[in-house]
Amino acid sequence: MTDPRFDNAFVRELPADPSDLNTPRQVEGAAYSFVAPTPVAAPRLVAVSTDVATMLGVDPARPDFAAVFSGNASLPGMTGYAMAYGGHQFGQWAGQLGDGRAIGLGEVLTASHGRQEIQLKGAGRTPYSRGADGRAVLRSSIREFLCSEAMHHLGVPTTRALSLVTTGDDVVRDMLYDGHPAAEPGAIVCRVAPSFIRFGSFELPSSRNDIDLLRRLVDFTIATHFPAIQALPAAERLAAFYRDVCERTALLMAHWMRVGFVHGVMNTDNLSILGLTIDYGPYGWVDDFDPDWTPNTTDRRQKRYRFGHQPRIAWWNLQRLAQALAPLFDGAEALQAGLDHYVATFEATDAAFALAKLGLLESRPGDEALIEDLRSLLAAGGMDMTIFYRDLSKLDIDAPHVGVVGFAFYEEARRAAIAEPLDGWLRRYATRVREEGAPEGERMALMHASNPRYVLRNYLAQQAIDRAEQGDDEGIHELQDALRRPYDDQPGRDHLAARRPEWARNRVGCSMLSCSS
Repeated sequence: MTDPRFDNAFVRELPADPSDLNTPRQVEGAAYSFVAPTPVAAPRLVAVSTDVATMLGVDPARPDFAAVFSGNASLPGMTGYAMAYGGHQFGQWAGQLGDGRAIGLGEVLTASHGRQEIQLKGAGRTPYSRGADGRAVLRSSIREFLCSEAMHHLGVPTTRALSLVTTGDDVVRDMLYDGHPAAEPGAIVCRVAPSFIRFGSFELPSSRNDIDLLRRLVDFTIATHFPAIQALPAAERLAAFYRDVCERTALLMAHWMRVGFVHGVMNTDNLSILGLTIDYGPYGWVDDFDPDWTPNTTDRRQKRYRFGHQPRIAWWNLQRLAQALAPLFDGAEALQAGLDHYVATFEATDAAFALAKLGLLESRPGDEALIEDLRSLLAAGGMDMTIFYRDLSKLDIDAPHVGVVGFAFYEEARRAAIAEPLDGWLRRYATRVREEGAPEGERMALMHASNPRYVLRNYLAQQAIDRAEQGDDEGIHELQDALRRPYDDQPGRDHLAARRPEWARNRVGCSMLSCSS
């Protein structure tokens, strides 16, 4: 049995917290604190991503797998640490945050995907836990494990998940923050990414005027994760770094909007410097199309992180990153250029994705109006976004009829209200497709490649959670397997592609979730 090969550059090349005191405190002048996972009572492997295991060179059948990836045991080369970072939370500077319940184990050098950092979420207290227990409950761990892998197979940039392990310990949580805490089963997810550095990693030293640490962190990030720009002169290198981060973030936002994903808590400490989806908490997929929907109960009134607002929030967060990096720049021109590049990249990518979702191969005059009119109809009709786009591929271009997308409606009254304008839009769309002249099979293939049949709807995740809390893990395994091929029709799994049922409209876990979810 061979072990993965570790090369822990982050802890080797950046300054460590000089104290080993594992109590909540302000950590200054350091990028991380050394801390070991807190052992758990009875680790049990519930689910594993075999392709992530293969990438890392880890055999899920090894007898110590659950012990290692719960923090009860260690492999040669592993080093436990928690990252220091700050962040803007819901638009307000929150100061030091850091890995309060995540503990890094090191960086594996892989043959196929380069450097991959592995991290245990729910592994116990760290100096950044702010009085919390550092643990995670089973329900949130199931959601993180499934969604990490689902997003990857959708083609959305994301962190990955190696494993889901139950701990045998109970964790007390007040899920709705309503004064009714309860004990729940605990679990740990092993998360995997080239790096977990985030916008807030740079904000914290900058806020403290620790320019030396800020510069060291930027230099390390560029050398390790942006090697293509490493040889540029210093000023050009910094400008290229920020521009690249802006571009990656723009692409990420376009992908979220393409599949109907809502992150739910886009604080600056939850945006990856590599443009990956990171920190799966109260996320969700839009069911009935609503640009104002947010899955986060904490954001119920403000709706800061609502679906349609996500690209603007990413731009706002990039502004905060620009402010943090500004002490390293000579003037604001390069930073403004990066922000402008974000806008141009998002708009171009979002437009290209929108055309592909309609099976259109090239942009033509009038397409922007066609797309915007459709989005207005989707919202007015409360149609299911995933189902509508998938079923639209079946439209008879020579005899378009609203019945082909009838299953996308949740309410008959709203269907009747937009029947006439929707019929008009479908005829416009059919004319546009005929004008392009591509073979019908080509249109359908493009639409199927752009519009998933299966997404991780909240009610599906909650059903798997309910079963798992009763000792039945098969719901997790069925969803994991189906979501590995989200664009393929899978016989016998129509129930996983259905509309949200009425009973799930307002049920906890099936509509909105709290930040502890």
